[in-house]
Amino acid sequence: MPDLIAIGYDDTTTALSAMDEVGHLAQDLIIQPDAVAAIIRNQDGKFRTVTNQHEVGAGATWGMFWGLLFGILFFVPIFGMAIGAAFGALGGKLAKDSISKDFQDQVREALQPGTSALFMVVEQMTTDKALDGLSKFGGNVIKTSLSDEDEAEIQKHLHGDA
Repeated sequence: MPDLIAIGYDDTTTALSAMDEVGHLAQDLIIQPDAVAAIIRNQDGKFRTVTNQHEVGAGATWGMFWGLLFGILFFVPIFGMAIGAAFGALGGKLAKDSISKDFQDQVREALQPGTSALFMVVEQMTTDKALDGLSKFGGNVIKTSLSDEDEAEIQKHLHGDA
């Protein structure tokens, strides 16, 4: 089962740089992401979303996933997605059952104006090499589906404490 990993940054540029690094790590098979997105919140509080997906095939499905996720988290439609009744019901189910309230609260708290976050749906990764590649960006793991011990270890590596 893939993990949803979110890493928050204290500025508006680092998530995009980290996203580029994830692309390099994916080419080297260190991280096998199903989808990657960066969300930037400018000083005025407006959101900008950048994904690694194409507009066709599976990319469209992941685009809808990001649109639903970010719509749930920030109450704004992403990608100009008009969310009809079916998508609204799915979003409600995700918000209630699949995406913990704690995760939602942590992401909302972390993404204040002037910040950014990297989101990854990861099937597999070589953790030590992935951490080596991403540690230069710092950041805080907002929430993962990893165990508390694994999350604490990632936090240590991101901050150079390991």
